[in-house]
Amino acid sequence: MRYSIALAAFGLIAAAAPAIAQDAPVKPITVSGSVGLVSEYRFRGVSQSDRNLAVQGGFTIAHESGFYVGTWGSNLAGWGTFGGSNMELDLIAGFKKTLGDTGGTIDVGATWYMYPGGFNNTDFIEPYAKLSGTTGPLNLTAGVAYAPKQQALGPWYANGASAAAGVYDRVNAKHDNLYLWGDGSVGIPTTGLTAKAHIGYSKGNKGLGPFATSVAPTGEYWDWLAGVDYTIPNLPITVGVAYVDTDITKRESAYLQPSFSRGQDGVGSIAGATVLFSVTAAF
Repeated sequence: MRYSIALAAFGLIAAAAPAIAQDAPVKPITVSGSVGLVSEYRFRGVSQSDRNLAVQGGFTIAHESGFYVGTWGSNLAGWGTFGGSNMELDLIAGFKKTLGDTGGTIDVGATWYMYPGGFNNTDFIEPYAKLSGTTGPLNLTAGVAYAPKQQALGPWYANGASAAAGVYDRVNAKHDNLYLWGDGSVGIPTTGLTAKAHIGYSKGNKGLGPFATSVAPTGEYWDWLAGVDYTIPNLPITVGVAYVDTDITKRESAYLQPSFSRGQDGVGSIAGATVLFSVTAAF
C-alpha cells in the first residue's frame, strides 16, 4: 500500500530468504525492517507529503507461531498533516500462516494509524486480510482492508469551502472505509531488476474528516502503480522508480479544494499522475 518503499522491501526480503534459510537455523523470534527515502509519500494514490520528499521506515518482530507486531512511520505535509510532529506512525499487529504445501500464506491483522501530538479524532484502526502466493516466477498478493465507522473517517465537512472557513457541517460524524488491492512482482533474470505493479479500489465517505482530509477523497476511486526496482549486488539496498496515478479527475475533486492541492492553494491536484523514486535499505 505504501508503494515504492513497501514493494522494494518485499523484494529485498524475498530475495534474501533462501540464503537465510540455508545459512542459519530458524529462530523463534525474528526482527526485520527497512528505512528509505522517497520522492513523495503516496497513500493509495494520494500525496501525504504535499508532493515533497519523505523519510520512511519501520520494523517487524515476528514469532515462529505466526504472530507479529510492528511499526511504520513517515513525515507528512499538506493534506496529510494533523498537527503535532507532522508525522504518521502506524502500529501493526497480526498473524501470518503458511497454507499447507501450497507455498501460499494468509496474513490477518490490523493497523492503527496515529499522528503523534496531533488531533486524537484523526486516529483510526483498520483491520486487514492478505493472501499471498506464487505462480511460476510471479509473486502475487490480494488484500482487503476494512475500517469500521470512526470519527476520523466521517464527513465533518461537506466540502473544501466549509473546511477553509472552519465550519463543521456534521460534528462527530462517523463513516467506514473499504479498500481492496492486488500487488504483483517478478524478478528479471540476471539483471537484478524486479518489475512490480499495484492496483487498488477505495470506497468510503464523500466528504472531509475532522482535519479536512479523507481516506476515500471522492467517495470511490481507483489507484494504480507500475515500476521497477534494482537491488545493488551484495548490499541490502534497492533503488526504485514507479509511475503512480488515480482515476480522480479535477472535476470530481473540485469540491475538496483548497485542501486537495499542493500548498493547499486550490491549484492542481495531489492525486494526479507522478513518477516516484525511492532508495530503500532492508535489515
